[in-house]
Amino acid sequence: MGARVGRRTHVDTVRLHALALTIVLAALLGACTTVGPDFKRPEVPWLADWKGGSLESLAADPRVPHSGQTQEWWRNFKDPVLDEMVVEAQRVNPDVRTAGMRIMEARAQLGIAGSTLYPQVQQATGQALGSGQYREGASATTLATFNAGLAASWELDFWGKFRRSIESADASYFASIAQYDDVQVLMAAQVASLYCSIRTVEATLVIAHENASLQKRSLEITELLFKSGNDSELDVQQAKAQYLSTLSVIPQLEGSLRQTQNALSTLLARAPGPLPEMDAGKDVIPQANLAVIVDMPADLMRRRPDVRAAEMQLAAQSALIGVSAADLYPSISLLGSVGLSATSSGTQAGSWTLGPALVWNVFDHGRLTNAVLVQDARFQQLYEQYQGSVLQAAREVDDAAVGFAKTGEQIALLEETVKAARRSVDIATIQYREGLADFQRVLDSQQTLFSQQELLVNTQGSLIQNLIALYKAMGGGWEPGRSRPVLDDETRETMGERSDWGDLLAAPLPPSGAEAPQNPPGTAKP
Repeated sequence: MGARVGRRTHVDTVRLHALALTIVLAALLGACTTVGPDFKRPEVPWLADWKGGSLESLAADPRVPHSGQTQEWWRNFKDPVLDEMVVEAQRVNPDVRTAGMRIMEARAQLGIAGSTLYPQVQQATGQALGSGQYREGASATTLATFNAGLAASWELDFWGKFRRSIESADASYFASIAQYDDVQVLMAAQVASLYCSIRTVEATLVIAHENASLQKRSLEITELLFKSGNDSELDVQQAKAQYLSTLSVIPQLEGSLRQTQNALSTLLARAPGPLPEMDAGKDVIPQANLAVIVDMPADLMRRRPDVRAAEMQLAAQSALIGVSAADLYPSISLLGSVGLSATSSGTQAGSWTLGPALVWNVFDHGRLTNAVLVQDARFQQLYEQYQGSVLQAAREVDDAAVGFAKTGEQIALLEETVKAARRSVDIATIQYREGLADFQRVLDSQQTLFSQQELLVNTQGSLIQNLIALYKAMGGGWEPGRSRPVLDDETRETMGERSDWGDLLAAPLPPSGAEAPQNPPGTAKP
């Protein structure tokens, strides 16, 4: 009877301890707080009054035709080959694939951060040991011992340390997506720019060959006149010098063409060399109208992927201030373990422990305090970088817009100049044949025609380059990438065989406009 009462008293004591621990735990969880600053989108004082600069002037100019395609702006060029190349580069370029892998890394990091909401230590231990003893003149004795145990430790998120870690990882995840978007924008712009550069060089080569043919005919005329005694050798040598000078331009253009083709091939993850699909539409510089987006200038700047990435990096760093600040306060953990031991002699024993633990680094000599200051200083650095990113974005928009506008004005004048130069060549040639003008007039007019034609073609190419730069500055071209898988099937299969990624490899990207997911891939649901 006494033994039974003793056991009951022991059980009641355990229950009371458990009840008290539950009450303490509930009180602690109810009193949990989150230290550190809450992130707020940084203000850009000048942005509210910025009206778009030269972009606003373009949008208001009735002489500038507008079209409505901005998300896939390269389709405004009506060039199927260019369309296919942009899509290919946005899918297979090594920089794009690397940016996609950074998203996978960020998803895994987010999963690590989410796991801290649960018991951080969950260990199962076991031992099976044999021991023996031998004495001279006596028989040997052996003994086997077996131990098994389970231990757990759960640091309560009393000061929001782990919640801030998740917040930081979440912002870093969205920063990696914004960086992926930025690479998509860059790929579209670089492919279109190189494509148009190739077409511009091809058109310049056509002009060089046409002028070389024209100058060759003039050389042949002077040679005939010289042989007949009606012209001097000076005219022959001058015609020959100009003809050879024009021919010398062609190898340089051909070398530049091949180098530009190599650059475009590299973007497409191909071996260097000409691109067979560009044989169609050769020598024609793509033309497109301006498509001005309807966003307000402030929204235009903030929606750019590089600016969004800077903002998300700032948010991630803000949360790290709270993570460091939490170390200034005591950490409260719940500890528990269960163990069982046995020996080969038949002895058995069990044990358990359960209770809270408190650790407080009271005397750190400024280590923890300065760790908070380090994170705060890094936040301020990123804040200044964000301000610089917005300024740079605005500058790129204005530079490209004014370049597009002024280059268009220059082209209108150059087209008239080329007409006049071509007419000048015709008149000078006729007058020379009729003996009304010397050959120098012919040479001068031919040289003027060649230089003005070359300048016109290069300026036409510059107009398109400025238009591409304007689309890039407006941050267009990343939206279609959100609907494509981040990884191709082969990479996803290879990584899935190497490691247990679960659903992380196939999880789609959030749609455009999503600032933060409710439960991003890899996040523990609290």
